[in-house]
Amino acid sequence: MEDAIIELESKIAFQEDTIQTLDRVVIGQQSSIDWLVKEVKLLQSQVKNLTPSIMAKESEETPPPHY
Repeated sequence: MEDAIIELESKIAFQEDTIQTLDRVVIGQQSSIDWLVKEVKLLQSQVKNLTPSIMAKESEETPPPHY
């Protein structure tokens, strides 16, 4: 019976260590995700502020010859 208790205690200790390790990994991943979201938003704003494209807007487009 004592061996079974020792084995259970050992498994619990291992599981607690694994949970702590996974928690650190998840925290690191969330930090990376937050940074990436911030960077994507920054890139989106930079793309919107770029010089206009060489293509005319649909309202400025002349109709095709067959109209």
